[in-house]
Amino acid sequence: MRLILLGAPGAGKGTVAKMLTAIDGSVQISTGDILRAAVKAGNELGQQAEAFMKAGDLVPDTLIMDIMKERLQADDCKAGFLLDGFPRTIPQAQALKTLLVDLEISLDAVVSLDVPKEVILDRLTTRRTCENPDCNAIYNIKSSPPKQEGICDKCGSKVVQRDDETEEAISKRLDVYNAKTAPLVEFYDQEGSLLRVNATSSEVVVAAIRNKLEI
Repeated sequence: MRLILLGAPGAGKGTVAKMLTAIDGSVQISTGDILRAAVKAGNELGQQAEAFMKAGDLVPDTLIMDIMKERLQADDCKAGFLLDGFPRTIPQAQALKTLLVDLEISLDAVVSLDVPKEVILDRLTTRRTCENPDCNAIYNIKSSPPKQEGICDKCGSKVVQRDDETEEAISKRLDVYNAKTAPLVEFYDQEGSLLRVNATSSEVVVAAIRNKLEI
């Protein structure tokens, strides 16, 4: 399957993507992942991206699209891909549309995960992350806490609340999302490729996608 997953921070895109990859071997792709991979690879595109990131600047859309083009042509994308949180803006969506045409790739659907703000706030303010960058395991102090409080089950490092997951920070992130990313829903609705799923359960979201794609 070839999908774009849209939704506010905490809507469950990552969880849904992981469940979908288990169905047909599609790969989950996020902007952060491909940027980190490009930097680690040390190729020309990665070096350019690293320079922007080290300076604290946003990586330009043109460079992101070059890296995305390279990523979508990788062998593991032949089975399908799930774009997790990308594109984020209308210009990125337009650039992605052009790129997919150039690569002769067609999307199966664009899925919008509609989750109430109070649910998102509860999910993210109770989320905790392993501070070891090589692990980054995610926990939830309500639904899936580490076995030992404050200690990662996987690597034994400290489990912390990220600075961008306080209630104040999350509210600001949602404001940015609503201003810049939410208009993508209308964009893809007009394109005729949008599937809106209003559910807080990842299983319900996956079932709706499978029903839509008849898989």
